Amino acid sequence: MVKQENFTAGRVAAYQCEAGKSQSIHWDGKTPGLGLRVTATGAKSYIFQARLHGVSIRLTVGDVRTWTVAEAQAEATRLKTLTDQGVDPRQLKVEQRAKDEALKAERKRKTVTVGEAWTAYVEAKTKQGKWSDTHLRDHVVAVKPGGEPRGRGRRAGQGDVTYPGLIFPLLKLRLADLTAKRVQVWLEASNDRGKTEAAKCFRLLRAFLNWSGEQEQFQGIVSADAHSKKEVRALVQKVKAKQQSLQREQLPAWFTAVRSIANPVISHYLQALLLTGARREELAAVRWADVDFQWNSLTIRDKAESKGGEDGTRTIPLTPYVASLLAALPRRNEWVFSSPQSAAGYLADPLTPLQAAMRVAGLPNLSPHDLRRSFGSLAEWCEVPTGIVAQIMGHKPSATAEKHYRVRPLDLLRMWHTKIEAWILEQADVAFEAEQPGKLRAVKK
Repeated sequence: MVKQENFTAGRVAAYQCEAGKSQSIHWDGKTPGLGLRVTATGAKSYIFQARLHGVSIRLTVGDVRTWTVAEAQAEATRLKTLTDQGVDPRQLKVEQRAKDEALKAERKRKTVTVGEAWTAYVEAKTKQGKWSDTHLRDHVVAVKPGGEPRGRGRRAGQGDVTYPGLIFPLLKLRLADLTAKRVQVWLEASNDRGKTEAAKCFRLLRAFLNWSGEQEQFQGIVSADAHSKKEVRALVQKVKAKQQSLQREQLPAWFTAVRSIANPVISHYLQALLLTGARREELAAVRWADVDFQWNSLTIRDKAESKGGEDGTRTIPLTPYVASLLAALPRRNEWVFSSPQSAAGYLADPLTPLQAAMRVAGLPNLSPHDLRRSFGSLAEWCEVPTGIVAQIMGHKPSATAEKHYRVRPLDLLRMWHTKIEAWILEQADVAFEAEQPGKLRAVKK
């Protein structure tokens, strides 16, 4: 029979491991189930042992250096109460640990900053490959810290530095603190910098918050109405449909000014932009391999047709005048509109020369996208079917008949596209004549 003595501090200190054994266990005569384990190395710890569902269980209570006798007896009494009720204290311990870890993870989750979530958002969207380079650049610029010397513009080299991106001040906030009131304050300050840019950044922020609310690691953190309260929406400048485009009577002055640009790549690019109705980046990124002078076609990587990171394309006619423009360009690399100064290898910023040409022509400022709008508007003078113009420009079909019952061959597009080009050039007083099939010469009146 195992000898049991009531534990006291003195007895606990005096207990030793039995000679020749790796450990010995001494049992408390006062508290059922409480024991003291002493190892051959002298380590001592309180243990609890009991029977549960006919099986003996044992677990460690704690080290004698951190548990007093009274504390160990109280804990053993608590554990005995549980086992008498059929509860396994080991399972309770596991469950409590899981709760503690979940609570710790939740606390950490709620301390995530806007900047950390924003980085995860941009990485996830970039990995999906659905953002254009321009859209990705907008997200990068919106969170730039600023303070960099200006490299361009009238203030370059004068000690002036760039401003922080409008979303940058929000990055250090906890995501949980980005409430409707905080967004409202941010918008009021951002509008002082420029309402158009503030509205643009608000749309970026809104998309980010919607995404965050759908992610498991951020669910329940983002305020549901952070961007939807009427007080917030009232501060956002409404997006108005742009109406800027070249008028028929402005064509002579515009073509004269653009054709006078010394750089042929820029001059020919801007003319082709107007005469194809293509998007700015679509046309700039055309390669020589995309141009077929034999069959008069031009393949464009279509923004609207790109899905899941893969480039979609559309093929449009290579009209006579545009063909002459492209044929006259130097073949310096794989890009038709090449630019040795551009990191991409092709024309990157046509806005400045375009606006300079508009000033020379005495016309209102137009953006490259306004030239795309001009093509669609001017085409109506030729009474071209709407579906034809939409297909050339790369617009998605908007009606059932267009989606499922219209398959237009390139020859049909070419017939109408050539008419549009001829009419625009006629209105612009630009004449050209075909010297040989497939070889054209531009003639300026």
